[in-house]
Amino acid sequence: MSIITFLIDTIGSLFVMAILLRFLLQLVKADFYNPISQAIVKVTSPLLNPLRKLIPGFGGMDIAALALAFIVQGVFVVLKMKVLGYMQLPLGTVAVLTLYFLLKTLLDLYTFALIIMVIASWVAPGSYNPGLMLLHQLTEPLCSRVRKVIPPMGGLDFSVMVVMFAIFFLKELLPNILRVGLPGV
Repeated sequence: MSIITFLIDTIGSLFVMAILLRFLLQLVKADFYNPISQAIVKVTSPLLNPLRKLIPGFGGMDIAALALAFIVQGVFVVLKMKVLGYMQLPLGTVAVLTLYFLLKTLLDLYTFALIIMVIASWVAPGSYNPGLMLLHQLTEPLCSRVRKVIPPMGGLDFSVMVVMFAIFFLKELLPNILRVGLPGV
């Protein structure tokens, strides 16, 4: 992998992750005054605010943020394909690849968040940190749903493990599901 490809992947993933985080933090009604939330808002606002004038929210969801994440991911997919020497891909193929990388980034985001939460619960249980509070607000809606079905047993909470298994299962299924959308495959 060349340095340019590595830079495109890194910058693209980080920016798309910031946009997805902004969407998710609004969706779970996370603390807007958290310094990390404020940083995410500042990074994403220059591109997101103009798009919001064109694309309204719906049902408490920031659809403009999702559209921006899709557009930015698509731009980085096309850039990477150009750097790797591929000819111009059909628009449908670019859209499917964009959706794949967007969903993969979302699943990776939750994977990292859950791993950090587990490690923090071992190292510093009950401590306050703005980053940990944000991750807790982000992951708790998923874990609480699992806890309704599998309550903690003997002080052990298996909800994180079940959510992680679900994420790994989805990551394995994702290429096969999206392959259907690729023409000629």
